[in-house]
Amino acid sequence: MNYTDYAKRIRAHAQVADVSEYGRVTEGDQDYPLFRLVVPGERWLVITSGFHGEEPAGPLTLAEHFPAVAAYAVERGVGLRVYPCINPSGFEAGTRYNRSGEKPNNDFLRYEVAPGEWVGELNVARPILRWALYDGGPKETRAIRSELARYAAPAAALDIHQDDYLGGASTYAYTFGDKAAYRPLVEASAKHVAVVRSQKVDDHSFADADGLIEYHDGSVTDWYARQGVPYTAALETTTPTPRDVCDAVNLIWIRGFIDLVARGG
Repeated sequence: MNYTDYAKRIRAHAQVADVSEYGRVTEGDQDYPLFRLVVPGERWLVITSGFHGEEPAGPLTLAEHFPAVAAYAVERGVGLRVYPCINPSGFEAGTRYNRSGEKPNNDFLRYEVAPGEWVGELNVARPILRWALYDGGPKETRAIRSELARYAAPAAALDIHQDDYLGGASTYAYTFGDKAAYRPLVEASAKHVAVVRSQKVDDHSFADADGLIEYHDGSVTDWYARQGVPYTAALETTTPTPRDVCDAVNLIWIRGFIDLVARGG
């Protein structure tokens, strides 16, 4: 989708949220605004989406269904800070990374695993000496990381992705915290699409019987988990999954996270 058209759709939500820019990124001769949508509330949910450009479902769900999401949150006293499309040039081009080939997503923090030895992902279980917020990475990651670091940690954080590697229509999620909180969302999603259960999804990750994975990968989800945010997840639907099914699953998790925040514990 042309990002200019997408930006118009996001700006149109000014009727139900405070729509503003937290930054801009430039690729070639094109300037891309980076949007935040804010709905005030007593406790906060952060929603991010569109780190990878070939994973359009999250940005499109938020563009199309945001008024309903905002209304659901307002009814429950939940505040929203929503960042609908982190990587606009990749989204426009349909490419995983930005037009410069940089890789937004896993550059929020680094782990010191031995004195002076820092890694971005914990591919195997190992002790760490400490973790630290990372100040490098692609311009899109730097922009969203600086924006999010301005605020106190929220009550919950949901990052919406898609899986471009597994074949067929399915869903699973990377999560931290009490899995019991996520199982109802998995089962509700299973009414729309198959859940990847007890299966390897990539070289480092294996979904458990609930379709959930815990993996410290330096992402925004990992960063929020390290800050003690009780509910953090990166939701995945596969790219072959029909768009309306992706919308249904994304909205189940968005509403579910709003409910978790509203319950306050």
